[in-house]
Amino acid sequence: MNNKARPVALVTGGRQGIGLAIVNELASNGFNVAFTAREKTDDCAQIIAQCEKYGVKALYIPSDLSAVEEHAVLLDEVISWGGGLDCLVNNAGIGTLHRGDLLDLSPESFDTVMAVNLRGSFFLTQCVARWMCDNPSEHYRSIISISSVSALMTSADRADYCMSKAALAMMTNAFALRLAQDNIGVFELRPGIIKTAMTAKVSGKYDKRISEGLVPAKRWGEPEDIARALLPFASGAMAFATGSTLQLDGGLSINRF
Repeated sequence: MNNKARPVALVTGGRQGIGLAIVNELASNGFNVAFTAREKTDDCAQIIAQCEKYGVKALYIPSDLSAVEEHAVLLDEVISWGGGLDCLVNNAGIGTLHRGDLLDLSPESFDTVMAVNLRGSFFLTQCVARWMCDNPSEHYRSIISISSVSALMTSADRADYCMSKAALAMMTNAFALRLAQDNIGVFELRPGIIKTAMTAKVSGKYDKRISEGLVPAKRWGEPEDIARALLPFASGAMAFATGSTLQLDGGLSINRF
């Protein structure tokens, strides 16, 4: 398949962790992949080189998801580079600024988390969806948001993060309803406890809790667990399941007694 005929994906926050695993998974399955991160590092060139080994193209674009006024420029850059856009993966996100008593949650932390995890994701999705509706493609189109089990499972010491992820569930439903008529699939993936830089600070705590049975699968999730599950949604294999949510947590969110 030549590059012009390949589907094009955009992965926000694709420089590390789950996002990086998704970039690699999509590239290894024939997608040309653009990925964003707020700051460029040497890793970006290495990621591009790795993707090119699969015979596809890759592009790093510096982007702050919370800067909604820059979304149109980001989309234009992807389209100019790749010739279109077939898959958006809303992966970029941040944790709460300060874990602590819910009664002490500050407006600063609340607004900062919502600006990235919800507001940024919503308006980038809106921007991409408008373009997709106006520009038919020979490829299946999809919009996939990486949420969290925290969309349902509450942590009172980081309520702003949990609320931002819960709102992504409604965002998924709303866009799925609006875009179904255009054959654009919209999905939500909910990772559980995944071994990434974001969870490194609490790894000791979760090592203990996982060993004690918190996760029925008795292990941490790996970024690749999420990436492998995403591919059928991006490829169109799950097209008729638009609006669906997939738990990827080793059984963590199953109600038990």
